[in-house]
Order: sequence, then C-alpha cells, then structure tokens
Amino acid sequence: MRQFLFPRRPMSRGFLLFFHLLLQMGLIVAAALWLLPRTPWFAATGWYQTWPELAVGAGLWLAATLVLRLLVEISLLPYHLDTRAGFAPGDVMTRSFERRPAVHDSQAAWTSEARSVEIEPSVLGSARVTRPAEPLKPQGSI
Repeated sequence: MRQFLFPRRPMSRGFLLFFHLLLQMGLIVAAALWLLPRTPWFAATGWYQTWPELAVGAGLWLAATLVLRLLVEISLLPYHLDTRAGFAPGDVMTRSFERRPAVHDSQAAWTSEARSVEIEPSVLGSARVTRPAEPLKPQGSI
C-alpha cells in the first residue's frame, strides 16, 4: 500500500490530468448514450414510467465520476505532499486537559478571574532560603 500511495516515480501530473479528462468525457458519452434512448424524447413512453430507470442511471453515472475523481486525487497524492517539507513536532499542538480554556469548572479553569487565596498558618510553609542573596556584580569586572 505504501508503494501505491508513495511510488518512487509517479506518473506526470499532465498525463494524469489528461487521462482524467479523457475518462470523464468517456463517462459522459456512455451515460448519454445509455440514458437518451430511454427518455420520452426518443422512446414512446412517458416520464412517469421511465423516471426510476433514469434516476438510477444518473445516480450510477454520478457515483462513477466521483470514484474516478477520488482515484485521480489518490494518484496525485505525491504531488500534493511534495510541497511539504516534512512532519515536524511543532505541527501538532497539545495541551493538558486541566489547563484547557473550555473547562466548565470555575475552580479548574485557568481563564477565569483571579481568586482570593485564604491565608492561614497551615497554608504558609517555612522559607527554604537559608542565606540572603549575594549582590549582583558589575558585568565588566571579573
């Protein structure tokens, strides 16, 4: 399957588009040659008797054109992917579930307004700094 989607030497884009045009025109001609003799313009029947057969024929023609278009798009896939430089880790952006802005819990949402924090003796811990910070030295003196 990988060789089908990513061939070593894909067919030229011009040939694929020309072949697609040729097949689409062939489908239109085949559908017209099949549908026109069944219409009341060329047959001695009314629209009421022939509309189911005409609807099925038109639906099959439409389905065939869509399938043909999808096959051509798959065959053009190497040309669509050739413009990309590759898949980089930055192409995917993930975010943790707790910090998502659409969280509906007002206490867990990070986009809500500021909340007041209760200051109790049990909340405050002991300071981990054991000595004061040293003053900054000038950049030029070493």
